Amino acid sequence: MQAPTAPSTYNEKILANYVPVYVMLPLGVISNDNVFEDQPKMEKQLKELRAAGVDGVMVDVWWGIVESKGPKQYDWSAYRSLFALVHECGLKLQAIMSFHRCGGNVGDEVTIPLPQWVLDIGETDPDIFYTNRKGNRNKEYLTIGVDNQPLFDGRTAVQLYSDYMKSFREHMSDFIEAGPIIDIEVGLGPAGELRYPSYTGTQGWVFPGIGEFQCYDKYLEAEFKEAATGAGHPEWGLPDNAGEYNDTPGSTEFFGLNGTYMTEKGKFFLTWYSNKLINHGDEILDEANRAFLGCKVKLAAKVAGIHWWYKSPSHAAELTSGYYNLKDRDGYRPIARMLSRHYAIFNFTCLEMRDSEQRADAKCGPQGLVQQVLSGGWREEVEVAGENALSRYDSNGYNQMLLNARPSGISREGLPKQIMYGVTYLRLSDELLKDKNFKIFKTFVKKMHADQDYCADLGMYNHQIGPLERSKPKLVMEDLLEATKPMEPFPWGEETDMKVDDFDGVLANLIRKLFSLFK
Repeated sequence: MQAPTAPSTYNEKILANYVPVYVMLPLGVISNDNVFEDQPKMEKQLKELRAAGVDGVMVDVWWGIVESKGPKQYDWSAYRSLFALVHECGLKLQAIMSFHRCGGNVGDEVTIPLPQWVLDIGETDPDIFYTNRKGNRNKEYLTIGVDNQPLFDGRTAVQLYSDYMKSFREHMSDFIEAGPIIDIEVGLGPAGELRYPSYTGTQGWVFPGIGEFQCYDKYLEAEFKEAATGAGHPEWGLPDNAGEYNDTPGSTEFFGLNGTYMTEKGKFFLTWYSNKLINHGDEILDEANRAFLGCKVKLAAKVAGIHWWYKSPSHAAELTSGYYNLKDRDGYRPIARMLSRHYAIFNFTCLEMRDSEQRADAKCGPQGLVQQVLSGGWREEVEVAGENALSRYDSNGYNQMLLNARPSGISREGLPKQIMYGVTYLRLSDELLKDKNFKIFKTFVKKMHADQDYCADLGMYNHQIGPLERSKPKLVMEDLLEATKPMEPFPWGEETDMKVDDFDGVLANLIRKLFSLFK
């Protein structure tokens, strides 16, 4: 007989510092033909995660797989098998409504296109896809321009997303009621992020190119024309001087010194472009709120960590992505304010990055960016969560994530002033589970848990989830614009007070620094 495991003991005040850790499952855990293929391997890996103290997993629920057979022909069976296994293994579940294509972004090792019947509509009307100035179509995600156009067998894009989420709730209600599904992250753009596909490898973009605006489909062009005319400037058109994917800000008229972005025309365009994005997120989250109303789940949305050119005056890569963020204008707090209307979690990326690890010529500023975005979220009183952008197995990456999770360190008197709601590690792989890597990862989990044992009871660390309430009334434009006022970020420690020590990692970092001296 197995000896009974000793009950966990907690320091209640320290437990308030507990940040739950989730692990992103492989992109192709459900195959393109909607089969949960390697169940024994996944079961073994999930049990290893659970034994390591991991709280749960995050998984993409691909639109291109579930509704592949035809409009409203949903097949959830493979995902039900996966969710049952996750539940059996004692893990919580964050489900992503993935309305984008997999393939073409950093780390995409499989290709999962949009449903074929949607792509077929794009054959006759290619303007349903995001389009750059040259007319190149991006089949990663439907353009915001068709959000309310009934082009899909009589349905609009927003209705496609809404119907999918309602079907998910209907077919997964037992998992929602039993408790494993705690978060519904609503995909709002490419890579599941609320952004435009301004930087995509399939169109030749390479880091650290500034990217390109993606609003040249006929639907968005017509909307901009209408907006400009309404503002008394029918002569204004979309930008024609913003360069190409791999340009630098200074090589373009739009983003260069005293560039178009600083003019009345440029400001009007950027306000329109960024507000379209916020309104898109707002509309789809409103549908998500209706779909999951009364369920004991939290909604969430992901925002991309566009850290390159952050330290340059025009923030070009952020602007092309739809984040109108400058030294004198906060592009992220309005997003947080919009999310607060839906009681949604603000999920941000690039938690693991330090400025010193990035290319100096690309004016990268991941640390300042993370501090700005997280502070804005906390100021708007939304729950803030995050993840690493690239796979890391070293103590430096983990320690940066730990610092960002609790910027002012552990509070010995209960809940700290600033604490992240959760952290998702990207991603489950054979590499992560290798002895040395997994040993460091287990320490990282323990430190995220503030050196406390794994805690299954969410209420013990202030994460109890009540029934989802109806979204608050829609914000007026003045409310969103008021949130663009820049504010100083909260104080941030130099390093975490819950460090992961790794002698090999320190040595590797020293060697890297020595090499950089000779570059």
